[in-house]
Amino acid sequence: MANFFEKLSHAYNAFTGRGSEDQQYSQAYGTSSSSRPDRIRLHVSNEKSIVSSLYTRLGIDVAAITIEHVRLDDNKRYLETINSGLNDCLNTEANIDQAARAFKQDLAMTLFDKGALAIVPIDTDFDPASQGSVNIKTLRIGEITSWYPRHVRVLVYNDVKGRKEELTLPKSTIAIVENPLFSVMNEPSSTLQRLTRKLNLLDSIDDAAGSGKLDMIIQLPYVIKTESRREQAKKRADDIKDQLRNSDYGIAYTDGTEKITQLNRPVENNLLKQIEYLTSMLYGQLGVSQAVFDGTASEEEMLNYYNRTIEPILASLAEAMKRSFLTKTARTQMQSIEYFRDPFKLVPVGKVAEIADVLLRNEVASSNEIRGILGWKPSKDPKADQLINSNMPGGGEAVPVEPEVDTAAEDADMQDDALSEVEKALDGVFAELGMDVNA
Repeated sequence: MANFFEKLSHAYNAFTGRGSEDQQYSQAYGTSSSSRPDRIRLHVSNEKSIVSSLYTRLGIDVAAITIEHVRLDDNKRYLETINSGLNDCLNTEANIDQAARAFKQDLAMTLFDKGALAIVPIDTDFDPASQGSVNIKTLRIGEITSWYPRHVRVLVYNDVKGRKEELTLPKSTIAIVENPLFSVMNEPSSTLQRLTRKLNLLDSIDDAAGSGKLDMIIQLPYVIKTESRREQAKKRADDIKDQLRNSDYGIAYTDGTEKITQLNRPVENNLLKQIEYLTSMLYGQLGVSQAVFDGTASEEEMLNYYNRTIEPILASLAEAMKRSFLTKTARTQMQSIEYFRDPFKLVPVGKVAEIADVLLRNEVASSNEIRGILGWKPSKDPKADQLINSNMPGGGEAVPVEPEVDTAAEDADMQDDALSEVEKALDGVFAELGMDVNA
């Protein structure tokens, strides 16, 4: 019985464990909203067209790439990952509302929609404006509303007050990123903006066609030239509208002398051909193809897509953070912001074994590194962490080598010993002859 009450006293339920004051609305929680107030809102023209799906696809692919705070060697090759607050923001949690992947996708979509953005450090251990090197704890994305010579006005979300606020910040303390595809996506006369306007125009035509209007002309049996005749014609049109509105089956009657002409048929124009042309041109300028978006792209098409479209965006993000968040001293210490793409994501399963065999035989990767790519647990065998070729004799183990012998030194010692023996023999001969050797 005592154990039962002890277990009951240590039990907690999120619904029943609150105090009575927490079960009611409290102003201490802050401002409430039915939707996320920090979420990016696309321009109306982009949000209502298929351009939003293009932004989403590109944003997901950018967010799938790993960005890390690393240290490089003397040849500027990856050496190790630095365990810092900035690296935690880029790979674990950017802020209280966004994980790292959601933050990177938000970065990409804001960049596509606005053309430029600011990555703002919110929580740091010191003021970035007065202290060059700071430990960044949280990051937010800001929309630049005004540009000054050395400052910018940024609209950024305040997670304490629950709303967006404008801040004036030095350019040196924030990472300002501009869309490398700005002339294609954000210029007023760019291909994407022209396509957006055409798509919105097509949507408006579709809305008008599906609005339920009859769009018909009634030819009356008299000439409408005077004001009284126009009033009579208007009254006749209103009478037909009332009949259709009040009828259960939408039936109206007309006079035998009246003629009705239906107009709600599709109007032939070249709008659809223009949209197809602009879409093809946009895909070419962005370096993508339709196969990339429907999932049927080949390895060459995906490689071209990543190199021509995704890589410039990632390079802009990494360079902006490198120059703003890493001091000159940190860069001298070979610190950097680098991005890494997993090349095995596009490799078919049938080729993985062949590639793994080549990497292992040439001692490029260890067994545990290959197992990590496959999603398997690492092996506890010590050889699994070594760069060895198991196909070689001895299983790749190092063959003991006999220490080299310095033969030249041995020959010199032997010659010295021979000369000393000759000298001793000559000294004995000279002594028997009674000759002074030093004379």
